Amino acid sequence: MKVIEVNGYGNIDVLRVGSRNIPKPGKQEVLIKVIAAGVNRPDVLQRKGFYDPPMGASDILGLEVSGEIVSGDLGNSDFSIGDRVCALLSGGGYAEYCIAHVYHCLPIPKNVTFEEAAGLPESLFTVWNNVINIGNLSNGESFLVHGGSSGVGTMAVQLAKSMGCLVYSTASSDEKVRAVESLGALKCINYKNEDFVEQILNLTEMKGVNLILDMVAGDYLQRNIKVLSYNGRMVIIAFLGGSRANLSCVDILTKNLTISGSMLRSKSNSFKSRIASALRETVWPLLEKKNIIPITYAYFPIDQVSQAHAMMESGEHIGKIILRI
Repeated sequence: MKVIEVNGYGNIDVLRVGSRNIPKPGKQEVLIKVIAAGVNRPDVLQRKGFYDPPMGASDILGLEVSGEIVSGDLGNSDFSIGDRVCALLSGGGYAEYCIAHVYHCLPIPKNVTFEEAAGLPESLFTVWNNVINIGNLSNGESFLVHGGSSGVGTMAVQLAKSMGCLVYSTASSDEKVRAVESLGALKCINYKNEDFVEQILNLTEMKGVNLILDMVAGDYLQRNIKVLSYNGRMVIIAFLGGSRANLSCVDILTKNLTISGSMLRSKSNSFKSRIASALRETVWPLLEKKNIIPITYAYFPIDQVSQAHAMMESGEHIGKIILRI
């Protein structure tokens, strides 16, 4: 089968088309004939040598795919051979065939194409785990998501909006601001021109927001603390702005704040299976009703994976970047 291999670590030039044997599924695993695969920032980090796959995971890049189940152990699931699915992976998605845990598969929603579906799992599993499970966002609360035009951001905005929450966001251009607001954000702030701290405090009448989903970290952490409400929560999922920060603990104590973080890729199969079940019950009906829609910015054939990675690193995209396998 055709795969994308990383020839050493480095820039986009290390990505190569290669050939490997089709993998064989084990217990509670299925073999998927891949139609499309999502491109995610962890793929870039792994390519550069900054993010090793978990023990036992494929060394091939790719954390999410869509395609058809062609064989494997279906367990007690309601899937059949030939079903159209999208799936969260620990690796292996940049290939014509991949292995997925059967309980990390989800049916492709009605009205969603194979290509669109390939960009759903990583973003929605991440949003559900961090916004709902850890962040405990409740109906009607206020919510700030940084990077609202990213794959995770576009899904976080829409999910929170569907819950009746007051949604705020940040983005790096006026075009992205308009896109995020069209998805349901009350206000998206162009952080290059405006101070999000000042804006959020004005918009919330100095009360702040109940929850922040942060993928920047660095010097954003202290600024985030300023805009959290009493009993506010912040969940950190990346550190695009740096892994270190100087913090004053005064507001953390006086406002009774909770700050946490998480990584999904290394979580147990049973943990991810519970998220898949929750998504199928709660979010999949919203996708089928088009209350939440996949946002895809660009499609690339697998042979142009280098261009896809270059676009991811440029940050120009709004929503997902998809490889057609």
